[in-house]
Amino acid sequence: MMTARTERKPAAYVLEDGRVFRGQAYGAIGETFGEAVFNTGMTGYQETLTDPSYHRQVVTMTAPQIGNTGVNDEDGESSRIWVAGYVVRDPARVPSNWRSRRSLDEELTAQGIVGISGVDTRALTRHLRENGAMRCGIFSGPALADDAALLERVRQAPQMVGASLFNEVSTTEAYVVPAIGTKRFTVAALDLGIKGMTPHRMAERGIEVHVLPADATVEDVYAVGDDGSGPDGVFLSNGPGDPSTVDLTVIKAVLERKTPLFGICFGNQIIGRALGFGTYKLKYGHRGINQPVQDRTTGKVEVTAHNHGFAVDAPLDGETQTPYGRAIVSHVCLNDNVVEGLQLLDQPAFSVQYHPEAAAGPHDAAYLFDRFVELMEGQRA
Repeated sequence: MMTARTERKPAAYVLEDGRVFRGQAYGAIGETFGEAVFNTGMTGYQETLTDPSYHRQVVTMTAPQIGNTGVNDEDGESSRIWVAGYVVRDPARVPSNWRSRRSLDEELTAQGIVGISGVDTRALTRHLRENGAMRCGIFSGPALADDAALLERVRQAPQMVGASLFNEVSTTEAYVVPAIGTKRFTVAALDLGIKGMTPHRMAERGIEVHVLPADATVEDVYAVGDDGSGPDGVFLSNGPGDPSTVDLTVIKAVLERKTPLFGICFGNQIIGRALGFGTYKLKYGHRGINQPVQDRTTGKVEVTAHNHGFAVDAPLDGETQTPYGRAIVSHVCLNDNVVEGLQLLDQPAFSVQYHPEAAAGPHDAAYLFDRFVELMEGQRA
């Protein structure tokens, strides 16, 4: 249970390995639990907070001051804040932006998000880099007790490995994002935690996007389209949790029918699993808007937006024979050689591990939506 904060109360951030950081309550008063992760973006905190991929994660911002531009009514990537908790070093005292409608502190309080400020986020980030992402809890107000009791409660929280979360963030009803201008294609998008800007980027390219619940069937997917002809393409979104928990029936059916397929982030991971590759938990993940990735099909290096704690285990070099033809690793992270993209060579399907919609983030990867259009044009021809 949580109540609105009327004054800055003491707060504690407790990690499952016993490390404790102390600060002041920020946002709602109470307690919260989740996976401890950090985001390296200097901007875009509103988009981060409303990204469904952060469901059940307590996010630390590495940028020292957060909240300068307040909160507006346009930049949210979904209808609510999804992070389980929020950790900042120096919250802005007064927001200053012509689009601001309220302070970040007020928004966190209104949505019941328990946070903590005044934390040495540099030390916390170094700790997570060295020891890995782990369970944590934020406690403030009456919830504050002795450290041993708080630590025991953190260790009772569920792990992220094996967590099936995508159904908890998906839409419950299908909806349509109409094409902007002349309609060229129809796409069925499986909502595994989709961000609002993603179908908008497709709509900008003349795509009518039918966003479907995560539990949509093969029949639901192929009911999309004009005159029952099926969609021109299928899109798999980002999302939270462990990709090993996903039923691959729909993805395999799309691959068998050779319908143009594009996946991002969580979608990349489940496409990888459908191709026969494994997935694994990264030590502390990639989260931020400044991750360098090389597109190995062109040699270009992109600065990209990431939010993932799992990755595909596939050979970096050469071709792999899969049940759906030859596959290659098309993109790779230049920081740690993590697989950042897959491409099928014998049918129109590809995926990337990052967020090309650039909300927030750089626009280097916008061409991927154009690549999806080219696949659908080729299939139609």
